[in-house]
Amino acid sequence: MRMLEATELYRFYHAGDDEVVALRGVALVLDAGQFTALRGPSGSGKSTLLACLAGLDEPDGGVVTVLGERMTRRPEWERARLRARHFGMLMQSGNLFDHLTVRGNIRLQIEISGHGRSDEIDSLLDSLGLDGLADVLPAHLSGGEAARAGLAVALAAKPSILLCDEPTAEVDAATEQLVIDRLIETCRNGAAILIVTHSPALAARADRIVDIRDGGIVHG
Repeated sequence: MRMLEATELYRFYHAGDDEVVALRGVALVLDAGQFTALRGPSGSGKSTLLACLAGLDEPDGGVVTVLGERMTRRPEWERARLRARHFGMLMQSGNLFDHLTVRGNIRLQIEISGHGRSDEIDSLLDSLGLDGLADVLPAHLSGGEAARAGLAVALAAKPSILLCDEPTAEVDAATEQLVIDRLIETCRNGAAILIVTHSPALAARADRIVDIRDGGIVHG
């Protein structure tokens, strides 16, 4: 089943008289139950692509559809509705509210989405190597712990589409395998997953690898 489709995405940024092309005609399809790894050097357009796919940024050209509904060039409230209903997201920053504990952040996501169960929070955190950290504020987490707590928030509502930016950064090899196993379990339960990663271990477990260079897809 096709969960998300992007066609001919373009995104331009301007700094004075200079124009930077962040995305160059990107086309991408995410299917249910498919684990896709997105690779590319710094500045290649990976994070911009994730933001456009999620409706957090508007492409200058092209269209994104989510389960048959158009995401692009819709009012923010419509994009927010689609995100709440279908998406789990882990971005490079801003994944946790500082004034809420890890448990509080997860509960809020469950309430917003209308999906997921509060009694599964502890088992979700355990599966990501975060046992004992449910009642900790984000300021007291390490970088790797904060990323995994953000991933727990993204997974809590059992999303149809999961978009993650470097979910295994700043973790040791054993913890990385825990995270990868949890992602694969989510995928096998029917979610479409797109992971930005530089990790060979994560890419090796993906069903599909997409490479991006200079804002354009060069493989996948």
